[in-house]
Parts: sequence; structure tokens; C-alpha cells
Amino acid sequence: MVRKHKLFFAINTLNGGGAERVISNLGNYFYNKGFRVTMVCLNEAKPAYYLEQGIEVISLVRNVRREQFLFRLWYGGVTLFKLLRLLNKEKPDCVVSFMTSANLWMGLTCNILNIPYLVSERITPDYTVNQLNHFLRWLSAKVYSRSKAIVVPSKGMIDGFRKNKSFRGVSNFEVINNPVSKFGSACVNSVYPRKFILSVGRLDRQKGFDLLIKAFKTLQFQDVDLLISGEGAERENLESQIEDLKLKDRVKLIGHQKNLQDYYTQAEMFVLSSRNEGYPNVLVEAMSLGCACVATDCEFGPADIIENEKNGLLVKANSIKYLSEAINRTMSDPVLKIKMSENAQLINQTNSLENTFAKWEKLILNHI
Repeated sequence: MVRKHKLFFAINTLNGGGAERVISNLGNYFYNKGFRVTMVCLNEAKPAYYLEQGIEVISLVRNVRREQFLFRLWYGGVTLFKLLRLLNKEKPDCVVSFMTSANLWMGLTCNILNIPYLVSERITPDYTVNQLNHFLRWLSAKVYSRSKAIVVPSKGMIDGFRKNKSFRGVSNFEVINNPVSKFGSACVNSVYPRKFILSVGRLDRQKGFDLLIKAFKTLQFQDVDLLISGEGAERENLESQIEDLKLKDRVKLIGHQKNLQDYYTQAEMFVLSSRNEGYPNVLVEAMSLGCACVATDCEFGPADIIENEKNGLLVKANSIKYLSEAINRTMSDPVLKIKMSENAQLINQTNSLENTFAKWEKLILNHI
């Protein structure tokens, strides 16, 4: 196949996570459409999700975390130099970057080299650009406003950006929801010996697993366990919490699981306990496989996905009490649970890969 258009996708790493899954699937889509696709990672990391064999993965800088000013200055200089050299040599038709650090580095480089680029933020700006210092907020607004589009997965995120004075005049936003991930067929063999409630995500305070564990402690049901799939910096704190609450036999941190479809289909229900989101992939995944869901009504995304009482339950964010009540209600009301499960699967139509990536394709082709 002759590959006419050259696309670069950029992100900090391709380790497991919602943004990493979306950008991997997006790269696969364009590769199968006949584009030449390169994945650029600012830091070294082995891809967690499947990439088509012909997609090149380039890691710019070895991932060494140091806070010293001189190291950060060196790191920034090396990153910019390598990006300039790479993009000047390859001359991609368009660059698509995900998440703040990749957006800034790629945006600066593309402005210098006059290459079309799109940026995308995947979680609430209150935890990304709005937390930057005054200069970096100003710089972000300049870089983002000169992009062909700022792609966000939920409408609410646009208002989140405009809380920041630097972004109030920025108007090039595009909303493209996250797609349903494609999984292999679910296995009939049990993945766990007891009934279980499932939650999935990076082990980070943002995901609210500490709140979920406290809510689980108060449940009236003793014949069901809680499984949390994911890895991250909060593992040690969560393990200590589980030990302190004497839940070691019933709450399990099971790490990344390649066969998540088996867990979604066998779970009694799925819980999203996040303090904030952008547009939670794991909620979309669980619903697509018919798992009854409870989700916090956090900023942003769950309210765009769940119609309360119809295809899931939305509860006040940061509330152990309301989270516990919603879980108890779902577990004790089989009629509600079946209704939510059946309606949830309609997301396979609204958020299909084909519909979502066709929007990306139209957007990118308009700027090549």
C-alpha cells in the first residue's frame, strides 16, 4: 500500500491509561486507512496497548525523574532539540498530541517549523493547564490557540478551560467523545472465585479509590468482594488503607489485566469513584459490555455518558455516603440492575469506533 499522508501522534508515554488507549486506537485506525503513522513518546515506555506492526514508535528521552532546576533545563533543551530534528527530517503532514506536556512541546516545535498540529486534553483543565504558573498558562493559551483544533472529549471541559483568564478568548475547541474499545470475546471461565464489584483505573488520588474502599466497608452485602484493576503511585497508600480497614480478604488490587472484558462481563456491577475526569474510558467500556454502573457526577464526562436511573446511576462526587447507597441499591434491586445493563449497551452505537474516528479523520483531513 502506498501511504501518502504522514501523521505523527505524540504523548508522554504509552503506558496503560485512558489517553494512551485512545491514541493507540487512533493510530491503528489511521494506519489501516493508509496513512503512515509514527507514535512519538516524550519519555521511554513500552506500549501497553496493541499497535499495528507498521507503526513506528519513537521515544525521545530516557524517563529519569529529577526535580533539580538544572536537570529540568537540560531535559527541556534535549526534548526540544530532538523534536526539532525529528520533525524537520520527517516533515509530517499533521501532528496530533495528547496531554499537556506533549501538547506544549509539540505545539512549540510545530510553530517553529510551520507544521499543522492539533492538541487534545483528556482530563479536567483544573488538574492540567489551570494549575500551571502564570507564564505557562499564558504560553499554553498561545500554543493551543494556534493549533488547528483543541480536541476535548466532553463539552464541560470547554467551560473548565475558560475559568482560566488566558483561555477566555480561545475558540478553536472541538468535542469528540471517546470511543468504545474493542475487546476480544469474553471467556466463560470464572476470573475470580467469588462475586465481585469491579473498578478500573490508574492508582491515583484522582480516581477516588480511597473513597470507594471506604464506601465498600459500609456495604450490607458480605458475599461480594471489590476488585480494582490498575497500577500507579497510590498502590502503597491503598494497600495500607485496606489493611487498616481489615479488608485484605475482600478488597484486591489486581494490577493491569489484559482480559478486562472477562472482568466486566462477570462483575456484579462497575463503580467509577473519580474525583475528576475528562471522559472516562473505563465507564464506556463497562457499559458497552452490559455491566450495570454507578459513577460519581464529577467534572467532567460521567454526566455526558450516564442518564441517571436509565443506563446507570450518577451520585454526588466525593461522597462516601452517596456512593455506598447507590452500590447497595444496585445490588439489592435486580430489576433496576437489568434495566441499566440493557440500556448501557446502547453506547456501542453512539460511541462506536467508526463514528468517533470518522470525526477525527474529517478534522485532520481538513487541515492537511
